Amino acid sequence: MQKFVGTGVALVTPFTSDKNVDFEALKKLVGFNIENGIDYLVINGTTGESATINSNEKKDIINVIAKVNQKRVPLVLGIGGNDTASVINELQTADLSQIDAILSVAPYYSKPTQEGFYQHFKAISLASPKPIILYNVPGRTAKNMEPSTIIRLANDFENIIAVKEAAGNIPQYLELIRNKPNKFLIISGDDDLALTTVLAGGSGVISVIGQAYPKEFSSLINFGLQGKNKEAYAMQFKLIDIINLIFTENNPTGIKTVLQELNITSDEVRLPLVKSTPENQKEIANFVKNF
Repeated sequence: MQKFVGTGVALVTPFTSDKNVDFEALKKLVGFNIENGIDYLVINGTTGESATINSNEKKDIINVIAKVNQKRVPLVLGIGGNDTASVINELQTADLSQIDAILSVAPYYSKPTQEGFYQHFKAISLASPKPIILYNVPGRTAKNMEPSTIIRLANDFENIIAVKEAAGNIPQYLELIRNKPNKFLIISGDDDLALTTVLAGGSGVISVIGQAYPKEFSSLINFGLQGKNKEAYAMQFKLIDIINLIFTENNPTGIKTVLQELNITSDEVRLPLVKSTPENQKEIANFVKNF
């Protein structure tokens, strides 16, 4: 299977009760996902609480994951931001020897024009030693990177190989799939829309819930890629309640609650995030118990 087709997971960063990175739990999580059929792993994305991970922790996290992985699946590393120069500096100074591609989020807070998005990613493309997966998530960045801008970048730069599209907008997915270059991958960043995207011609998903139910979620995506609609939707209906529950409050608070119920990691998060409310914890616990 082509790299980055199928199911990738946006790994959480487990923490101990004193908010340090829990490397033993991280090893357990990575092993659990690889052994249960996940196609690739995404490190230091939004779900990994990248905003509150320092540079030394980031290096240690990469090394621990790479050691457990042993090159069994590709690794994608989040390197992005709204200061283009800082992103380029990290790309040129970080040790990326164990990394297969970069996931780079659309600039947030600054709210650039579409031409600003283009120039930002042009500069990153020219500086990056690794293939680039664009990440469009307007719910977090406050500005949508429009399909025409993404397709323009895909056509102009060979090392921009994919987009993780997470606008939650089906017409936008369809426009990207219809107009993309042949080898360019449209990857869903919305767990609830992943199957719809795959059935329309998308390449798969970078999932949050997939790390808790890797076997089930990867089978859902594989059924979709094989055109087995009935089997795919049967699995989606089994998982849709927990997909909705983990995003009721915020991410990764919800998925960490699931992982705690599964005895894989704790539900500790770093401020400004806080743990799930007792009501949401109870609903998640009931789902996990009865699944």
